Amino acid sequence: MNPFAYQRVEAPDAALQAIAIHNAKFLGGGTNLVDLMKDGVESPSTLIDINHIGLNKVLVNANGATIGALVRNSDLANDPAIVAHYPLLSHALLSGASPQLRNMATTGGNLMQRTRCFYFMDTAFPACNKRVPGSGCAAIQGFNRIHAILGQTDEGATSAHTCIATNPSDMNVALAALDAKVEIQSAKGKRTLPLADFHRLPGTTPEVDTNLHPDELIVAVTLPPAKFAKNSWYLKVRDRQSYAFALVSVAAGLEMDGDTIRSAGLALGGVAHKPWRSPEAEHALAGKPATRETFQRAAELAVAGAKPYEHNAFKVELAKQSIVRALTQASKGAQA
Repeated sequence: MNPFAYQRVEAPDAALQAIAIHNAKFLGGGTNLVDLMKDGVESPSTLIDINHIGLNKVLVNANGATIGALVRNSDLANDPAIVAHYPLLSHALLSGASPQLRNMATTGGNLMQRTRCFYFMDTAFPACNKRVPGSGCAAIQGFNRIHAILGQTDEGATSAHTCIATNPSDMNVALAALDAKVEIQSAKGKRTLPLADFHRLPGTTPEVDTNLHPDELIVAVTLPPAKFAKNSWYLKVRDRQSYAFALVSVAAGLEMDGDTIRSAGLALGGVAHKPWRSPEAEHALAGKPATRETFQRAAELAVAGAKPYEHNAFKVELAKQSIVRALTQASKGAQA
């Protein structure tokens, strides 16, 4: 690990002043950043400890929810109001990592979590456009079982734009289905980004994961009034039951009127560089009966245009089946 300076701040304004240091990084729980530093993927000059600036409250009322950026994942997952009104988010959080990591990981840090692509995490592989811009993408012709099938940039293994990495977060998938927004602060003021616009697809700059600027601080995540409290399901398909990233995950929320779907929120994880939300699938669900045929149609739309690779072609059918299962379970009620 390279040497670095450490600075503790006591307020958001002080944090924003400190982040102006060249190559400084904010430190919350450190569950991702410290790993990346140990592996030589990240080498910040300074860590700005923001654990003492507040931003650790959860507020839920009739207008929705406001979740501070420093709320720990375990606290958020077990917050009685979140469990009651946003069970989809609670179950997604409880599906992630391990209890020890959830006790440390923060809401803002989870939003910023970087890919677990083998070739990004291991500096022994020189070709990774996300880690070394312009170096190519070893995953294209490598072991790409965990990689993207939707929204990726694929211009060949040697292209400076190619990236087929996936977003590893469970929380992000649920937030996408719940239509969350991210509140951001800088020295210039505050702004709000829909979660759909916070994370990026690789495009021509695969090294850039989000639309958060280097001089900005995430202060909160907000949720609209709860619609899916009675009918939601988070399904995570992985190689082992715990402490594993999703091959495919599905966050499904349904607003029901009897047996008819009034509206839906549907997002996929493990398939793209960002949580993959399908407006086409959600539109196809609205106004339709909660039947297997309706869910199968939505599943086809959700993965339309998928481009799999040698080792992950199974993800296309797995995603479809997972969507049908999650929607079926959601139509029966919320996870206990």
